[in-house]
Amino acid sequence: MSCQQDVVYWCSWGLILASVTYFNRQRKIETPYGRYLDTSKPALMVPAKVAWFLQELPSFLVPMVLLYTADEVSIVGRNLLLSTFCLHYFQRTFIYSLLNKGRPTPLQIMISAMIFCSINGFFQGYNMLHCAEYEENWWADVRLWTGLIIFFVGMAINIHSDHILRKLRKPGEVTYKIPNGGLFEYVSGANFFGEILEWIGYAVATWTMPAFAFAFFTMCSIGPRACHHHRFYLKQFKNYPKSRKALIPFIY
Repeated sequence: MSCQQDVVYWCSWGLILASVTYFNRQRKIETPYGRYLDTSKPALMVPAKVAWFLQELPSFLVPMVLLYTADEVSIVGRNLLLSTFCLHYFQRTFIYSLLNKGRPTPLQIMISAMIFCSINGFFQGYNMLHCAEYEENWWADVRLWTGLIIFFVGMAINIHSDHILRKLRKPGEVTYKIPNGGLFEYVSGANFFGEILEWIGYAVATWTMPAFAFAFFTMCSIGPRACHHHRFYLKQFKNYPKSRKALIPFIY
């Protein structure tokens, strides 16, 4: 293991430990934005479209800069796997953010997300371009294609679930409604489940420690949000489907 790989390896473990700490905090306290924002406390707010665009952009831009300034990198790492990572954030930055109809985001949360996305974008990009090593037969490896299938299934679920959520309210409406259709028939956090599935698939396809660490962080950070939303729906709607789980269909 080279010095660079050694640093990346231990940084991955650092992200995993940070994920556990973040999970313990998130499962007890809702992130103060959207429906959980305490409007009685003054805070600088950023419009939802602007906030999502700015906070997601580094995860797309930083790896792309690394990609086009790198000298010699493997074809698999450059043209397929890192591009897969960037594809998710292209959609989140340039499509999801423009369609977002959510409430304004506190400036502090937006900045925190920007910092994390910048660091993680560099971390994942640098690992794929300078540390990850693949043999030529990786193109035929079952891990690559299994991971890519899981990634794109998760991405489809995530995008479709976001579409359902956007269509819940008519222009000017502010009341919450029960989402139905797609995977929402089985879980309250269908959009979260889809994103978690994406990064699990990416981790399998790349088979690298940083990717697994990021997938674990994603589970620890947005998994609790699905549980918070599930409890919110159960409390808010007496007719909420009792068979619907919080995050994992038929299980949890």
